[in-house]
Amino acid sequence: MSVTLYGFWRSLAAYRVRSALYYKEIPFTEKIINLVEGDQFSEDYHKLNPQHVIPLLEHDDRKITQSMAILEYLEQVWPNRPILPKDAYEQAYLRSISLITVADTHPLVVPRIRGFLNKNYGQDEAGQAAWAQHWFNEGSLAIEARLHNEGLFGQFTLGNEVSIADFSLCSHVIGARLFGADLSHAPQLVKIADHCLSLDAFAKAHPMKQPGAPIKK
Repeated sequence: MSVTLYGFWRSLAAYRVRSALYYKEIPFTEKIINLVEGDQFSEDYHKLNPQHVIPLLEHDDRKITQSMAILEYLEQVWPNRPILPKDAYEQAYLRSISLITVADTHPLVVPRIRGFLNKNYGQDEAGQAAWAQHWFNEGSLAIEARLHNEGLFGQFTLGNEVSIADFSLCSHVIGARLFGADLSHAPQLVKIADHCLSLDAFAKAHPMKQPGAPIKK
C-alpha cells in the first residue's frame, strides 16, 4: 500500500487531509507542491491534476482530488477511527457545516483569487488581506450560527467524538488566524478548533509546523 499526499504548508485544504491521515493513523508521504513557485502548473503535476490545485491523494496509483472527497475516501477505505456516524441526518449535518468553509469561504481566499484581485483590480497585499478577512468573518458567523441552531456539538462538532467536520472547522480557524480575521463572534467554533488542536493529529498537521513554513520569531 502506498499513500502520497501532494500538499503545501500553507494550504488549508491540504491541512484537512493531512490531519485526517494522522488521525486515522494512515502511513503516508507528502510531496511538496510549492504554490508560490508555481509547481502546480508544472507538466508533471498537470498530468496528475489539470485543475492545478492541491491537495491530491495518490493511493496505489488511484488519484483523488478535493479535500472533502479525499476525507470520504479515507473513511471508506480505512474505517478504523471512524469520522462519519451511521445516522443519515448527522452525516448530512456534518457535510453541510463543513461545506460552509470548504465550498463557501476557502475558495474565495486562495492564492489564485487574491492574485486575480491584484492583477485585475489593483488590490495590494493590504486589500487582499481585507478581502480574506471579510470572507473568513462571514464564514465564522455562519458556522457559529449553525452550531447553535443544531445544538449537536460537545467537545467537537458532533458530540464528543472527532468527525469529518472537525478537520474543516479547524482549518477554518487556522486560516482565520493566519489572515488576522475576527473570531470574537464565534466562541464555540474557536473552542472546538482549539480542542482539536490539543490532539496530536491536528497539532502536528498544522501549517506552521510543515516544511517551508516561516519560522516564528
